[in-house]
Amino acid sequence: MSNNVKTTLRYYGISPWEIEVLYGFLNSHFTIIQDEIEINDGNFVSFLDIDIPLQFNEEFFQWFEFKRWEKIKDVFKEMKRRRGSGNALKIVINFSGNPKIVFTVDIEDRQWFDNALEKIDFVLELLPFHLDPKKLPSEITKIAYKFDSESIRWRLDTASTKNKKYTFRGDSWKEII
Repeated sequence: MSNNVKTTLRYYGISPWEIEVLYGFLNSHFTIIQDEIEINDGNFVSFLDIDIPLQFNEEFFQWFEFKRWEKIKDVFKEMKRRRGSGNALKIVINFSGNPKIVFTVDIEDRQWFDNALEKIDFVLELLPFHLDPKKLPSEITKIAYKFDSESIRWRLDTASTKNKKYTFRGDSWKEII
C-alpha cells in the first residue's frame, strides 16, 4: 500500500504542534485530510477523531509498523498529560471494515487514559471471539469499544446496523429502543 490511502483528522482544541507531530507519523503511510471543526461535545476541551480507512487487524499493524503505532499512542498520552485530569481530551479512532471498529478514549484519570491506549492492541486477540456471527446480532456495520477502568480492559459497548443499535451487557447484546 502506498500513501494513496486517506485518513481524516477531525479535531478541535488540539494545538498546531500536536497536529504537526501526528501528521509526521501518519504522512509516510497516508494522505491526510485535516478538518478543524467547531466544538461538538461541550464536555471536552479537546477532541480528536481519526478515520483509518483500513481494517483493525494484524495486517494493519504490520503495514503501519508497531513502532510507529507506539509513537502515535505516545503523542496521545502527551496530549492528555498537557491537559491534566478531568474531561480534557476525547479521542475516537475509527477503523474501516465490516464491521467498522471504533475505540473511544475519554477517561478522566490520566493513568487509566494511558492504560486504555496501551491496551487497544490487545483487542486484536479478542476480535475473532467478539465478531463471531453466532454471537453478534445480524447485519452489524459498526462495533464500538469503551475502556472499563474497573476491569482494566476494553469492553464491547455498542453495535449498530443501518436501523438498529444494540448495547452489550453481561454476556449478550440487547437492542436499544
